Amino acid sequence: MERIPSFSIDHTKLERGMYISRIDDDIVTYDIRMKRPNRGDYISNGALHTIEHLFATYARNSEYKAHIIYIGPMGCRTGCYMLTRSLPHADAIKLVQDSMRFMADFEGAIPGAAEKECGNYREHDLPGAKREAAAMIPVLEDWTVEKLQYQAYIED
Repeated sequence: MERIPSFSIDHTKLERGMYISRIDDDIVTYDIRMKRPNRGDYISNGALHTIEHLFATYARNSEYKAHIIYIGPMGCRTGCYMLTRSLPHADAIKLVQDSMRFMADFEGAIPGAAEKECGNYREHDLPGAKREAAAMIPVLEDWTVEKLQYQAYIED
């Protein structure tokens, strides 16, 4: 089988941030990397689950909602993927920045976290999600379209 492009990224060098993982026609997959890979510091399952609920809820209610295809956690627990359609990169950056602020400041009941709404409604961690989102705010503060490129992390 062919090696998929995301496995060509050198995860020993990858830093926290936001990157373009792939582009398929008008669909862009963004890598929202909240933790440095393989450092032993991962997002807890509960916090990542809550981030998924809050991030998706915010994005799907934002001015960019028509462009959101999917937001979900990475299995390695180092961040999330965001898939958009026909959304300029600068707007995607703004959406992620605004989403992190929303999550860091969120109070109240986690959207979609009731037994009837969620397949694992007991495993949520709002304080953990808030901490993780707050930690990303300074990372993404001055993020630019040029910084979205993985170039420095592609294996030779």
